[in-house]
Amino acid sequence: MRVAVCTAALAALAMLAACGGGRSPGGASAAARRTSAAYRSVQASAIIGAGTGFRTSCTSVVHIGDSTSDGLVLPAYQPNPELRIAAQYSSVGVTRFIPEVSGARSIYETWHGFPNGYTVAQQLINHGYSGCWVIALGTNDAADVAVGSAMSMPARISEMMTLIGKEPVLWVNVVSLLSSGPYAESNMQAWDRALLQACTRYPTMRVYDWAAVAQPSWFISDGIHYTPQGYAERARGIADALATAFPAFQPPAERLWSTQSPVLRTASQTGCLIQ
Repeated sequence: MRVAVCTAALAALAMLAACGGGRSPGGASAAARRTSAAYRSVQASAIIGAGTGFRTSCTSVVHIGDSTSDGLVLPAYQPNPELRIAAQYSSVGVTRFIPEVSGARSIYETWHGFPNGYTVAQQLINHGYSGCWVIALGTNDAADVAVGSAMSMPARISEMMTLIGKEPVLWVNVVSLLSSGPYAESNMQAWDRALLQACTRYPTMRVYDWAAVAQPSWFISDGIHYTPQGYAERARGIADALATAFPAFQPPAERLWSTQSPVLRTASQTGCLIQ
């Protein structure tokens, strides 16, 4: 059974990990308060103009995210619609965008009845979806594993890729500013390593190296979620990474790795890691 209810071990840490706890005390209202005049003055042209200029062959995209994607889609976090991810995806050629974003989401655990990432993907496929995927999960998965989840990091990634891996899939890796607890950066780095290890096994998988891009000043005080400026940069970066990973001049189905030598099947040599 792929949908797991929060265990007692995870529930004991609910105030911190929230059984994958996507939302912290710095939630939507706090983010809205931080939307100061300085952040509102960020011009859409400045953000969009900094992109790669590429366009993607992924005309249809499902974005499955946790609360670190809230500010990509919700006006309370990002008042300027041109800076939200729908506009950014559109700017690289996406014509159909399906946002599936929920706080506290992980691939395996459920929280207060909201479907986990696997269930969301399964439901979309059952309803006939075919296209590209952006998986912006892992923050809660890493925390859940840290507090004792029965499902390992590699198993979580494998579950998702077994389900959707025949289609182009861009994973967004994770990062935090915390030095201890379930959401510590050491746990995020372990997740990121698991992504790269998995990437060598799946020809249609790429990983956007958000962890290498994110600046400390883009985080709010919880060290996990982002300011409006941070979300604007995150939206632009993910859209650009999608266009880089699956460019318009090469259909995603043809973007397969060389199998001539196992040595070639590494993250760096196959172009798996998108920066």
